[in-house]
Amino acid sequence: MENIGVFIPIIALMIPIVAIWTKHQQKLAEMNVQTTAQATAEKAAQYASQVHDLEDRVRVLERIVTDKGYDVATQIEALRDQRNVEEHSSGVPLGIKQGEQAL
Repeated sequence: MENIGVFIPIIALMIPIVAIWTKHQQKLAEMNVQTTAQATAEKAAQYASQVHDLEDRVRVLERIVTDKGYDVATQIEALRDQRNVEEHSSGVPLGIKQGEQAL
């Protein structure tokens, strides 16, 4: 029972130390939550941007598929033909021979 007198000052000193440590841990937890919230907000903004871009692409694809009279294969072949003309010709329009000038 004589040892109880020693514990009273130790307990009296431990109470403020525990209070300070608890407050510090609470601040660390709040900073962690803020950091996580900021990272989450940035990721959400990136995802929103990607979703917007994908929605735009889907709209274009829907327009291509639903356009009446739009033949995808014909358009692709026309582009291939145009590329072949651009690669192999000297830029002279059809029907005009080199050396002649258009009127």
